Amino acid sequence: MGSADVVPGVSGGTVALIVGIYPRLIDNVRRGAGALAAFARFRLSDGAERLRGIEWSFILPLLGGIAAALISLARLIEHLLEDYPVEMSALFFGLVVASVFVARQMVAEWDAVRLVTFAAVAAVAFFVLGLRSGEAENPATWVFFLAGAIAICAMILPGVSGSFLLLMLGMYEALLGAVNDREILVLLVFIVGAVIGLALFSSVLHWALDHHHDLVMAAITGLLLGSLRVLWPWPNGIEGPELSGPVADEFAAPFLLSVVGAGIVFLITRLGAKSEAPVG
Repeated sequence: MGSADVVPGVSGGTVALIVGIYPRLIDNVRRGAGALAAFARFRLSDGAERLRGIEWSFILPLLGGIAAALISLARLIEHLLEDYPVEMSALFFGLVVASVFVARQMVAEWDAVRLVTFAAVAAVAFFVLGLRSGEAENPATWVFFLAGAIAICAMILPGVSGSFLLLMLGMYEALLGAVNDREILVLLVFIVGAVIGLALFSSVLHWALDHHHDLVMAAITGLLLGSLRVLWPWPNGIEGPELSGPVADEFAAPFLLSVVGAGIVFLITRLGAKSEAPVG
């Protein structure tokens, strides 16, 4: 999830969906949001009780893995995006295409309302993700708070990339630079914004999944499909939303990488299904 969140166009929520931990993740995040709300009202005993309800054996390794990937892979992925934009885009394009099929299977029944929702969300996402703003020049520290609150929502929502939202806000390069330069204050402000944004959004998302699961999953599938605009490899890969056909002598390697990306998703999905199957 951490590796995916570094890349504009790929969501950590998509990875959670693929490996089968998405409902569990949202449920635990909601419990954490409830504890945070209790502490904010100075209901300390209630907050402590809610904290005990969190699956820490699940959450702590997950957060540790995300943090380790963000710190260790940020510079590598920045280098790959700059030097191999077409190849990187193709790899993640295949990953997200396969994710669309995975998410589609999570809708129990595709009726007219869900099909319309799927198509509408895909079209809106395709249009909105074509928008970009210029990079912010020396943003104030408080701006990182707002960026964290917005980007974290995308991190747990499959099909919407937190990194690409930062790109649209003009904050992607500033945050990546802060990670690479170990600007502790800026990163702490970003994390506080992310925690508050996550607490607010996760409760809404958990309620929606609990009461309108198939409709929400249809919308998420549409988000995944619409987000492919960002990852289309030509002509500028992840660096721009413009679309064109592939260059003849540059087609083979990106195509193979997209197949590899899709294959990874289907393999992980199959392994996840086997691990969840009842024994005996």
